[in-house]
Amino acid sequence: MSAISWRLFFSCCFLLSWIFDVAVNAAGNTRIPVNVGVVVDLDTPSGKVYLSCIKMALDDFYASHAHYRTRLFLKTRNSKENIVGAAAAALDLIKNVEVQAILGPETSMQASFVVNLANQAHVPILSFSATSLSLTSLQSPYFFRITQSDFHQVKAIRDLVKYYRWRQVVPIYVDNMYGEGIIPSLIDALQEVDAQVPYRTVIPPSATDDQIGNELHKLMTKQTRVFIVHMMPNLSSRLFSKAKEIGMMSEGYVWIITNGVGNRLWSMNPILQNAMQGVLGVETDVPKTVELNKFKMRWRRQFQQDNPTMNVLDVDCDAFALRAYDAAFALALAIEEVGMNTSFGFQKMNDSFNSTDLDTFKVSQHGLKLARVLSTTRFKGIAGDFSLVDGQLQSSTFKIVNVNVDRVRTIAFWTPESGMVKTLNSTNTSTLSISKKCNFGPIIWPGDSRYVPRGWEIPIKGKKLRIGVPVKVGYTEFVNVNKNHGTNTTKVIGFSIDVFTAVLSVLPYVFPYEFIPFENPDGTSAGSYDKLVYQVYLEKFDAVVGDITIRANRSLFVDFTMPYTESGVVMVVPIRDTRSKNAWVFLKPLTWDLWLTTLCFFIFIGFVIWVLEHRINEDFRGPPSHQISTSFWFSFSTMVFSHREKVVSNLARFLMIIWVFVVLVLTQSYTANLASLLTVQQLQPTVTEVKDLVKSGVHVGYMNGSFVYELLKEIGFEESKLKAVNSMEESDEALSKGGGKGGIAAVIDETPNMKLFVAKYCSKYTMIGPIFKTGGFGFVFPKRSPLLCDVSQAVLNVTEGKKIIEFENKWFGQGSHCEDNPNLSNNSLGLESFWGLFLIAGMASIIALVIFAVSFLYNNWHILNHAEYSRASKWRRVRAMFEIFNDKDLSSHNFKSSQQRDGSAGVRDEVKASPYSNWPGSPFSYEGQQSPYTTTSHASTETTPDTT
Repeated sequence: MSAISWRLFFSCCFLLSWIFDVAVNAAGNTRIPVNVGVVVDLDTPSGKVYLSCIKMALDDFYASHAHYRTRLFLKTRNSKENIVGAAAAALDLIKNVEVQAILGPETSMQASFVVNLANQAHVPILSFSATSLSLTSLQSPYFFRITQSDFHQVKAIRDLVKYYRWRQVVPIYVDNMYGEGIIPSLIDALQEVDAQVPYRTVIPPSATDDQIGNELHKLMTKQTRVFIVHMMPNLSSRLFSKAKEIGMMSEGYVWIITNGVGNRLWSMNPILQNAMQGVLGVETDVPKTVELNKFKMRWRRQFQQDNPTMNVLDVDCDAFALRAYDAAFALALAIEEVGMNTSFGFQKMNDSFNSTDLDTFKVSQHGLKLARVLSTTRFKGIAGDFSLVDGQLQSSTFKIVNVNVDRVRTIAFWTPESGMVKTLNSTNTSTLSISKKCNFGPIIWPGDSRYVPRGWEIPIKGKKLRIGVPVKVGYTEFVNVNKNHGTNTTKVIGFSIDVFTAVLSVLPYVFPYEFIPFENPDGTSAGSYDKLVYQVYLEKFDAVVGDITIRANRSLFVDFTMPYTESGVVMVVPIRDTRSKNAWVFLKPLTWDLWLTTLCFFIFIGFVIWVLEHRINEDFRGPPSHQISTSFWFSFSTMVFSHREKVVSNLARFLMIIWVFVVLVLTQSYTANLASLLTVQQLQPTVTEVKDLVKSGVHVGYMNGSFVYELLKEIGFEESKLKAVNSMEESDEALSKGGGKGGIAAVIDETPNMKLFVAKYCSKYTMIGPIFKTGGFGFVFPKRSPLLCDVSQAVLNVTEGKKIIEFENKWFGQGSHCEDNPNLSNNSLGLESFWGLFLIAGMASIIALVIFAVSFLYNNWHILNHAEYSRASKWRRVRAMFEIFNDKDLSSHNFKSSQQRDGSAGVRDEVKASPYSNWPGSPFSYEGQQSPYTTTSHASTETTPDTT
């Protein structure tokens, strides 16, 4: 291409570029101006910071979006730090300037009024620092909170209180909508972790230093030392300065600040920060990014240029200011989307005669559409993700910070999903990887302490806790008040006192206390235990220690620790010896079911022996009465001596070995138990049921001043039948007289007291029950006392260890747990102890019978197969077998031996006389005729002498 051609080409390009620039400039001249109001407190450093961030947001937005047609023009008004100023500014902007939206105002009180104006004019309000939950109840479609509400902040404070197990918390808040708005949610959140709010302190916004000091002095007289401060920075700085001055920033105190102050800790004056050493704070978390660091550097330069009279080191671009930046950025985006083909304006409503300024509002034509676009606006802002749901910002991550000597240090994070966590690890800022376990690092607490405060203290330095103790006449092993009139001193000792002292030694802290007897001027008891417990409710005692039973009616006014003794109400009655007064004592060693089972087995064994020996043993033959008596005589005689009759069959001998062993075990057990019953003292209670006492109408004793008196009346005892006793000696004397002789039939009281009584009089009385259930002995404290939880845990540590046993041995002696007399229960031997032996004997008997029956049928089955019997009836066959069984078994070696001794003639004579010799097939039919079915053995017996 020639040089001329190149020149022509560049000329055309230059011309086209010029035409494009002209077109762009022409388009720029058609930009749509949109008025936007800004309502901030320009008289405060924070208001100036917010305004500077809003301006920088628009500069940055249009620098990166130069082609947008809309342009926001800020119309700034000063709210003058009050509601009227904010309302007047908003009214002027809406009525006279016709702004399409308002950024601000700063406080929740101002926003509450301005939102009502915005609703009427359809103008969206974007607040970046109003956190009160009360604003949520407005439910306005034109209100957008571009910051976290206090809803999630109170959850973070709740988890912080739970982590350190503080049981009572006192809120200190400013007396306006900002302060009061958080209290309902804060109290509800604390109750979720069993933390109580016993009282609260309200500071007026215009309070003087003296007024603040008076309120703090009141707090010093209370026990609680955990305070939550919710107010704006200017008032809080005066509060902490005064607290440090009067000594409330010392060891033992806990101060927690909300994000209203926490977000501005980084820019706080070093002098004020020094007064807040050890304070824990909740701060809105803003992800640290490169863009944020660059922005803060630009902001400091710009702020210094715009405010040359202010020291930039005294201010900081906090989370609220960054949200103001994002709010302006979001508004610019929404305005552009709404105004692409729109001319912004207001529509005038119908005028009315003598109407006020509020009645003649013009309504924004596109306010509702702008509100809808804002609700769907999403982008990544300088303070994190920008996302609104129902007009509320969704980002809710907080930092837990600690004010140290030279800096503010982050010790943990809080998120709605995971609660309190140690770190937030994130490679992508939209996705958080949260550590599951939170383990705080070292925290500097007020007074430069490294130890976690317990959350409460004795109200006035040097004051001792007043511990009430009962004055007792009897059972002083639990509590005994000793007075030395010479030195005018009082010493309190006893089991309950030792347990209480041991419990206090387990606590991780100490506090002064003194025991105060509950007595009259003359030294006698001042009333019942119910009255003593009620003194705690009346705040005359800080606690009560003694043998105080945990009762439901008492728990309505006070709280009890965990019990340190057994529970229940028992009855103590006299016992009597029944050893020589029972003529049928010989039957007691065995229960009736065992007696009956033994008798049945004697009869059964006798029958089995008869079956096995009847055919082969002369001792078990003869008339039926003789056979029956011999069988039973043989069976029963095995129990006491060796019998004359002998058994000759192997099955019978096997069975007798087992049966003799069974009888041996039975007789030895019977003899041992009978000897015990006849020689050991048999003690039985005179009464076993409390109902018997009610029916009989006898007198019953109870400990004087005990709640048992009311229990006895509830179950039906007449008042005239109830007699109060004061000591073990008095109880013993009354019981010895008896119920019908001016004494009592029983004493009813709590288990610990009665165990001590029975231990002293083991040979005379026994304990029945428990007849009522109770909670045991416990220590008494006021309702929601901060000591209660720690003391209860310490009680468990003491009662589960060896100390409680040492105390019992010390005060009650080694025999305090008197063993229950075994003779008060049924000592007879039962069938359950011997059923195994009977099972073995029964199985052996059955097996022997089965073997005998099978052998008998096998040896005699050929007889039933004879032609004549095969045609006979079943009854004749059975009769024939029975008749064969009833005869002697001549094949038995026992009878063979007898035949050898007596000769065969005698046997023949007996056989000839047999009534069954004419039966065909019978072994006895060889006399007179030879049966073809006679067995060889029979034939040999008949014709050949026994050569054995």
